[in-house]
Amino acid sequence: MNLKAKILDDKAMQRTLTRIAHEIIEKNKGIDDIVLVGIKRRGVPIADRIADIIEEIEGSKVKLGKVDITLYRDDLSTVSSQPIVKDEEVYEDVKDKVVILVDDVLYTGRTCRAAIEAIMHRGRPKMIQLAVLIDRGHRELPIRADYVGKNVPTSKSELISVNVKGIDEEDSVNIYEL
Repeated sequence: MNLKAKILDDKAMQRTLTRIAHEIIEKNKGIDDIVLVGIKRRGVPIADRIADIIEEIEGSKVKLGKVDITLYRDDLSTVSSQPIVKDEEVYEDVKDKVVILVDDVLYTGRTCRAAIEAIMHRGRPKMIQLAVLIDRGHRELPIRADYVGKNVPTSKSELISVNVKGIDEEDSVNIYEL
C-alpha cells in the first residue's frame, strides 16, 4: 500500500467532529431525546468524542452507547462459521429516542444496515440518523449519512484508513492506493 494523501490530521479531525456535534444539536433542536451509538470499532471513540463536544456546548451529557454488528452482518457465513462477539451490545433504551449511529467510514452501506438491524432488535426508535467521519461513496444499499465530516470520492482500488487515539497512536485519516 502506498500513501496517496493525508486527508485529516488531528486538528482537522477535531474541527470536523466539532462541526458534526453542532449540526446534531441544531438538527435535533437540542439533545433531549438523543442517543449516540458508536458502531464498533472506531465508531465508538468517535461517538465518545462527539458526546464530549456536545456536553461542552450544551452543558449536559448526551446518552451514549455502542453496538457490535457481528451477528447482523450479511456476510457472516463468509467471515466465520462461529462468530465471536467480544462485548455485548451496550446502549441506552432506544424506544422513542432519536438514535444517531456513529461510524468512521461510510462505504457500501452494509455496516450501517447491520447496525440499524441491531438497533431495531432492541426496540423501535423514533428515528435513526447516521453520522460518519468520512463518506467515500460506492454505495451498494440506499443509505445516506445525515452528518458527514468529509466527502472523499475514491476508487475501489483505494483504501481509507482512519486512525483514532485510544485505538491507534494518532488521530488521522489517510488514503492509500492498493
